[in-house]
Amino acid sequence: MAYINLLPWREEALKVKQKEFFTILTAAGVLAFALIFAVNLFFQARIDGQMVRNQFLKNEIQKLDIQIAEIKTLNDKKAALQKRIDVVEQLQRSRNVGTQVLDEIAKIIPNGVYITQLDKQGNSIEIIGKSESNNHLANMIRAVELSDLFTDATPESITSDDGSPKLLSSFKMRVKIQGLVDDTELANKAKGGGK
Repeated sequence: MAYINLLPWREEALKVKQKEFFTILTAAGVLAFALIFAVNLFFQARIDGQMVRNQFLKNEIQKLDIQIAEIKTLNDKKAALQKRIDVVEQLQRSRNVGTQVLDEIAKIIPNGVYITQLDKQGNSIEIIGKSESNNHLANMIRAVELSDLFTDATPESITSDDGSPKLLSSFKMRVKIQGLVDDTELANKAKGGGK
């Protein structure tokens, strides 16, 4: 006699296949989740490492900024100190200018020229006097130009005195002292350097 299976074997086979499919699907899902989680952890660790490096660089940049600011203040202090040193050196050089000026004036004044008044204004001297002739005055201007101390001899006026028995001419001349800074400029430098 023939054996006939009346049980629903197709449904059983379908249920087994479905169980296998869901098991494989669950395993694949868990594996995919684990893989994504591992990749996420890896990249998160790299991001955290880069953040730590960035923070370290920011801290070092802040330290360098502080050092740069200190260097700038030191450079400013150095410049101010150099200005003061320059002013002191200039004052030291011009300490004996009065005696040097009088000595040099005695050397440059030729016979026939008489000085009646000297006025120092800054680094220039106004010379007022009398001259027997314009040639004597021209010789004095040449002597000023050859002088090591004076420069830029500029006659401002020459007038003849008709009432004088010797026919003397009055003159006014301005000369500059070489290498001497104007007193007001020295004062400004001293104030600027003192800040």
